[in-house]
Amino acid sequence: MGQFLFYAAAFIVALGILVVVHELGHFLVARWCGVKILRFSVGFGPVLWQRRYGVDQTEWAVSAIPLGGYVKMLDEREAVVDEHEVARAFNRQSVGRRSLIVVAGPLANFLLAIFLYWGVFMLGSDELLPILGNPPVDTPAAEAGILAGEQVRSVDGEPVVSWSDLRWILLHQAMNKKEVTLDVVNARGESSLRRLALDRVDDDGWEGDVLARLGVQFIGPDLPAVIGTIAADTPGARAGLQAGDRVLAVDGKAVANWYQFVQVVRKSPGKQLKLQMERQRRYFVAAVTPEEVYERGLRFGRIGVAVAQSPEGERALRSFVRYGPLAAAEKALRETWEKSWFSLAMIGKMLIGEVSWKTLSGPVTIADYAGQSARLGLDYYIKFMALISISLGVLNLLPIPVLDGGHLVYHAVEVIRGKPLSLRVVALTQQIGMAILFALMAFALFNDFTRLFGDS
Repeated sequence: MGQFLFYAAAFIVALGILVVVHELGHFLVARWCGVKILRFSVGFGPVLWQRRYGVDQTEWAVSAIPLGGYVKMLDEREAVVDEHEVARAFNRQSVGRRSLIVVAGPLANFLLAIFLYWGVFMLGSDELLPILGNPPVDTPAAEAGILAGEQVRSVDGEPVVSWSDLRWILLHQAMNKKEVTLDVVNARGESSLRRLALDRVDDDGWEGDVLARLGVQFIGPDLPAVIGTIAADTPGARAGLQAGDRVLAVDGKAVANWYQFVQVVRKSPGKQLKLQMERQRRYFVAAVTPEEVYERGLRFGRIGVAVAQSPEGERALRSFVRYGPLAAAEKALRETWEKSWFSLAMIGKMLIGEVSWKTLSGPVTIADYAGQSARLGLDYYIKFMALISISLGVLNLLPIPVLDGGHLVYHAVEVIRGKPLSLRVVALTQQIGMAILFALMAFALFNDFTRLFGDS
């Protein structure tokens, strides 16, 4: 219950900030254009709280459904407007001004993403180094000859300083290229070039963990199989395991390290395992049956125990990455642009069938990511917010009626025709747009629950 509340709070805080920034974009530009604002609402539906401020007595409100917000402007198409305020109505503004007001919301989201990235890059963050683990057999990484312990320095000449850099560059390159060249260096300082095929990403419709499918995985510290913590009411707790216990073997097969132990547990959901254990120089056997867990479409086993941490091992795999103000600004601009284009390209690939619609995520998955990033630290949470802000900006620019992009289409048609569309046509297309959005939301929620509970 505690974890659920934490994840929900992280999601609501992030979404609330992004919605306020988006609507503030509309609000500020509308005010600058002289349009009267009637209401600024965070959320939809029944109003939970409201106050009136300013010369225009604009109503500031918080509504019951926290999945968005809106700015209600004076408009003759919605209500009768007093003669002395007609010039301040939205519909009386020029097409250019109306378009500027509409585009200001998504633009505010892009500017927020740039600002958040700039702050994180300039202040610095503790990042995992791009050190590769031993790739599973029959994966592109194994075929490329990648060896455990090799650190990636660049991909097709683009510098790589962290694991998150490597992940993003490979995802980005997989959109357009069938193969990339990794410049790697091993622990002895010897350089090599590894040619990594990316075809398998497209073959599987971008479902699941793309890097795992390529066989590109983080090496992780070589930690001994010693238990650090045990969650209550889990298979590990019920089996009597304790902090400090060391796993020597599973079903008679020796366990060399924690990673090997985890792999055995993950591959054994619902299957009883016999653990040969050591506790304070005394040996015993414990029987444990990993519970069956579904997460992001994958089925695996879990017993609810965590490894005893080794600060020295962790530090050897991390580096504090920081950029100067100008370099941070350049990286923030590039990151925002590339991720905006990547999001748009993914939507295009969904429409033509190259990317599976199962990759579409809804509020449940986003809330899960919000909670996970918040637990990892403030820098991870801020990067998560920047990414969602970009997604919100791109989504709102899609040419779907009721979205900002749909309104821009109306304005473009008005310029071509020399007059606005009729209220009847606008109302009809708005209904179609709402139906499309509801269908997308329903499908995204279906994907969310499929990831949570599995396909069975």
